[in-house]
Amino acid sequence: MSIYLAYYLAMGLLSGFIAGLLGVGGGLILVPLLVWLFSMQGFAHESNMLMALGTSLGVISITAISSVRAHHAHGAVNWNTVKHILPGILFGTLFGAWLASKLPNTFLHHFFIAFLFYAATQMLLNFKPKAHRNLPGYLGMSSVGSIIGIVSSWVGIGGGTLSIPFMLWCNVKLHQAIATSAAIGFPIAVAGALGYVFTGWSVSHLPAYSAGYVYLPAFATIASTSIFTAPIGARLAHRLPVNVLKRLFAALLYALGIKMLLG
Repeated sequence: MSIYLAYYLAMGLLSGFIAGLLGVGGGLILVPLLVWLFSMQGFAHESNMLMALGTSLGVISITAISSVRAHHAHGAVNWNTVKHILPGILFGTLFGAWLASKLPNTFLHHFFIAFLFYAATQMLLNFKPKAHRNLPGYLGMSSVGSIIGIVSSWVGIGGGTLSIPFMLWCNVKLHQAIATSAAIGFPIAVAGALGYVFTGWSVSHLPAYSAGYVYLPAFATIASTSIFTAPIGARLAHRLPVNVLKRLFAALLYALGIKMLLG
């Protein structure tokens, strides 16, 4: 177990640093690494993907707190947008976690790979959609929130890869879109993690020290280290060539996607 705890510590340091540096959630890195480590530990193959998703969302629910507080302190969060999208986010994330437990493991595996390629391409091209309209009303925001919640629960992320482009498309300024996305990511992560806890609670083949599909040793260890490196990454973001780093990170996501595709 000690060697795996060392791996989890390293994963926390890496995911926190990347989240702070590039403004993306660590889930894109955590999920494939957790799948690999869970396989190395001999956990049941049919539950590895679900456990990776649940554990990743659990970690994000902790690390998102400091990010939201920082953005709120700068007055950048549009809480009215958060209020309008929240019902859809909660419904979509909880429903997505429940549905994930009913779907074949291979579907989730390939869905995550496809999302990795999408996220890598978005980052490589530095894609920012042209603004065309304003944010929709309550019903429209709830509908969009449901979609973001479902997809986020299936890939173990806080949703920024989807919510930021949506808000930019709706004429929201970039800094406000990033801050509001961070605030939206917190309920996504909490609802998603709880969803995976409840749907896996009665599953018998899960390893010891699991709360449903959340593996507690990995959750606690990764979260405890990522909260220290995220601020370091955020400070370096103003000094390093972030566009170059984003391209390197995109290449890493492509490599992870290809590795998962090849098994």
